[in-house]
Amino acid sequence: MTRTKIAVSLHTELVDQAKRAVAEGRADSVSAYVAEAIEEKRTNEDLAALLVEMLAETGGPLTPEEQASADRALGR
Repeated sequence: MTRTKIAVSLHTELVDQAKRAVAEGRADSVSAYVAEAIEEKRTNEDLAALLVEMLAETGGPLTPEEQASADRALGR
């Protein structure tokens, strides 16, 4: 995969969080941490679009009763 270097401004707390992840061995670098976060965001957006499509094909969003039933089934 081709890489492109960019400059971004982030809240200090987010930078600190990324640096902690690197220090704790949960990320190889701050860049890797940010790239993983962006990839996760893209995955979530793809899943949200898929859900909208599935709901359109199956009659729309859950009713409040269906949502309550699903929440109970999931232990929420």
